[in-house]
Amino acid sequence: MKIGIMQPYFLPYIGYWQLLGGVDRFVVCDNMQFTKKGWMRHNYILNNNGTSMFTIPVKHGSRELNICDRYITEQYFEKDADKIIRKIKSVYQKAPYFEEVMPVVEQCILFKEDNLFLFIFNSIKAVSDYLGIATQILVLSQIEADHSLKKQDRVIEICKKLGTRSYINTIGGLELYDKEIFGSNELELKFIKPKNIEYKQFQDQFVPNLSIIDVMMFNSKDEIKNMLNMYELI
Repeated sequence: MKIGIMQPYFLPYIGYWQLLGGVDRFVVCDNMQFTKKGWMRHNYILNNNGTSMFTIPVKHGSRELNICDRYITEQYFEKDADKIIRKIKSVYQKAPYFEEVMPVVEQCILFKEDNLFLFIFNSIKAVSDYLGIATQILVLSQIEADHSLKKQDRVIEICKKLGTRSYINTIGGLELYDKEIFGSNELELKFIKPKNIEYKQFQDQFVPNLSIIDVMMFNSKDEIKNMLNMYELI
């Protein structure tokens, strides 16, 4: 059994979904510290001049608060969500899969939940369902483990508690995790190295690494399934 562990990102790029679809169990971290500059609450889509960012505004709070203890502002539900929807519609209304994909996007962006983790978790499940990803999705705090552990030690602990011998991480984890240490704990450590993925957008020049929204707007479910397998394990 292979597992992956990641922070909750809001409608992230396709590499996130490659990991989610490439493991048997995917653990979403809810009891880790929230970081404003991470990808938890914003991402990029196309616009006329290249790219445009959308962001989920979060209420002010202590820097020490975990993701599950952060909340979305009232302003988001009053007007910001509708603005984001209008922006996406204006950009992608002529995309080949707009009519099929837009209801899924609205299900994510208009979800009536002010807890940031639960809001993002809903979007992860919604997109996974649309893409036909059958991976079991777990919440970190609901796993019986020593949650006082940090970073690599915590990952190893979770792997042992879930009874896996194989942990898969995105390529960005190369500098975070040590294969020898995992091996000493009888665990295999592998990294997903994505292959080059390009597809037809509106413009002649392809813009990579946008939100999964962009991928879904321009590609069929079958085409995306093929993209989800476009990587190698190293």
